[in-house]
Amino acid sequence: MAERGVSVDHATLNRWVVRYSKLIAKEAKKCKQPVAGSWRMDETYIKVKNQWTYLYRAIDKYGNTVNFMLSKQRDEAAATAFFKQTIDGNGLLNKVVLDKSGANHAGLENINILLFLAGLRCFVDIFKVKYLNNSVEQDHRFIKRITKPMMGFKAFHFANATLDGIEIAHMIRKGQFTNNLLPENP
Repeated sequence: MAERGVSVDHATLNRWVVRYSKLIAKEAKKCKQPVAGSWRMDETYIKVKNQWTYLYRAIDKYGNTVNFMLSKQRDEAAATAFFKQTIDGNGLLNKVVLDKSGANHAGLENINILLFLAGLRCFVDIFKVKYLNNSVEQDHRFIKRITKPMMGFKAFHFANATLDGIEIAHMIRKGQFTNNLLPENP
């Protein structure tokens, strides 16, 4: 960039992340390969304005990222919103492995109620198995490794945009996208 006479500093890069990462994440999720019907779901903590926020994440049984969502609260409403968003983007699932979080369990129960009210007779099986959730716990490590040196975020929307970029980059490394993400040659 300096060779072309463009002055770029860390603030410029941060503005680019905030401006474009949401758009990139939205388009990338359209090109994501299908995921398995068995998910592992958990949340991890991210500091925003010296307050803990919650990054909800789900991976399938093969370790592929299903979805992620940053929330200010860790409650039933946030868990339900996460599962609605995840099912809308990835289709119905067979089972979910959770930790002992009551809010996540209540969120999935709400999803089962919504499925029943919609007339569907398929329900999500909920498992609380201590060691089956280790894969999602290990998958949190890459987020923590990148965000820890940042020492927290100053605003929620900056954190959300940055985490979108980090998650999509991690999904690219995992090879979760089809070649439709790249433009075709004429």
